[in-house]
Amino acid sequence: MDNIILTQILVTPLVGALLIALLPDRRKLSAGVALTFALLTFFFTLHLPAHFDPSLPGFQFVQAIPWITSPAISYHVGVDGLSLWLVVLTGLLAPVGVLASWKTIKTRSKVFYALFLVQQTAMLGVFVSLDLMLYYGFWELSLVPMAILIAMYGRSNGPAAALRFFLYTFIPSAPLLVALLWLYAKTHSFDFATLRTAIVSGQFAAGPLYWAALAFLLAFAVKVPVLGLHGWLPDTFSEAPVAMAMVVAGKLGLYSLIRFHVGLFPEQARHAAPWLIALAAIGILYGACLALVQKDFWKLLAYGTMSSLSFCTLGIYGFTIAGLDGSVFQTLNEGVIGAALFVLLGVLYDRFGTSKIESYGGLAKKTPALATLFVITSLAMVGLPLLNGFVGEFLVLSSTFTGVSKGWAAAATVGVILSAAYMLTLVQKVFYGPLSNELTLDSGRDLDFREQLVVWPLVILMLVMGVAPNLWLPSIEAGLQQAAGYPAIRSLILSNPSSFHVVAQEIVRKGGQR
Repeated sequence: MDNIILTQILVTPLVGALLIALLPDRRKLSAGVALTFALLTFFFTLHLPAHFDPSLPGFQFVQAIPWITSPAISYHVGVDGLSLWLVVLTGLLAPVGVLASWKTIKTRSKVFYALFLVQQTAMLGVFVSLDLMLYYGFWELSLVPMAILIAMYGRSNGPAAALRFFLYTFIPSAPLLVALLWLYAKTHSFDFATLRTAIVSGQFAAGPLYWAALAFLLAFAVKVPVLGLHGWLPDTFSEAPVAMAMVVAGKLGLYSLIRFHVGLFPEQARHAAPWLIALAAIGILYGACLALVQKDFWKLLAYGTMSSLSFCTLGIYGFTIAGLDGSVFQTLNEGVIGAALFVLLGVLYDRFGTSKIESYGGLAKKTPALATLFVITSLAMVGLPLLNGFVGEFLVLSSTFTGVSKGWAAAATVGVILSAAYMLTLVQKVFYGPLSNELTLDSGRDLDFREQLVVWPLVILMLVMGVAPNLWLPSIEAGLQQAAGYPAIRSLILSNPSSFHVVAQEIVRKGGQR
């Protein structure tokens, strides 16, 4: 099964989407089929951590099949510790998204659930592709269902938000494609390992290679988003259906930065690192400050997410193993915490029909289960010890303080304080204090069984990840050792012995940072 498990994971949502397309457009029928195939996909993803061996170098569960002869494109997939848990997280969020949409998607459910499953395949494909043209195909495919569903199900101005999202994320992909084709023209290969070895061994001119690295960086930074490229995020969070909003930011861009920017272009990434560290630290403060003054909880969540994801960028470009560990762990945290927050805020919006924070107040008495879960999730987001948010932020901040810059670490720490301010203010305004006059006419309903079934597993996972992070970190670190370029450094020594002194300095520096 190891030889075909990744193909099973990729194909299962597509089969579900095809089946939904062939069945009558009945809401519960489409939702039931989508839930079945989402659960089946998640079940398949659990095979990966159960059989993954962190002690083995390189990629595991590899499947490589020649696809197109000219240009040489292959169906080449595999996972390491970097992509392993992101695949599992994507599998977990699929049934969460279906259950969160169970009652809210009332029209054209057939289209919604079919495109939702296609989106899952696209995201999974991004994480497992080892052929860069295959990766690019999945990367572009992930934009289409998202844009269509935002346009169809936007709360007030869906088409405009969908167009902005599509343009922001599609236009930077054009330089990415040009860079991919240039790399292929020089090596006649789209294979990730082949390209990495060719780049590190000096087969490319320095000038064009910097432009290629910049094209990769721009495409990925928009998807994170990095400060200055975040214009699509607030409207997308405000308009996207809950099931789509929980997967739109962070994971794809951050994974791609580590795998294909740092992994393929280590020298160019290091030259860009001071700028990206500065943007990350400023982004932490900027996002937190904007979140603090928002009057709409969707936009508060958008800027809060941007602030939290900037911690991941800070950890990546600090180039310490602890920082990279924290960055990947924080990416997983944002997936879990963000999903829970989107579900809970979606419940509020569905119950009371508004996202204006000032319209709420005193809900803890009416909805104690909702208030309890919201408080726990908010505490995880602000990094309370024993919850998962603390581990990722601590690893990033400590590595930044000791190995990068005390000034930027201090600035990022202020961002942690501001995150506590805006999240606890949101909790206080929505659930405590005097009962809002706008809500007194509505008796309010607490979470039903289905909604609690969605959120409680995520809350339990927040606690487990906070108490026992070593269930995740060893395999993550093994993957990061590979992604950080150690095999490429060994190849450089063998192919260019005259550069040994430079490589030796790099190894000593990396060892010291670890």
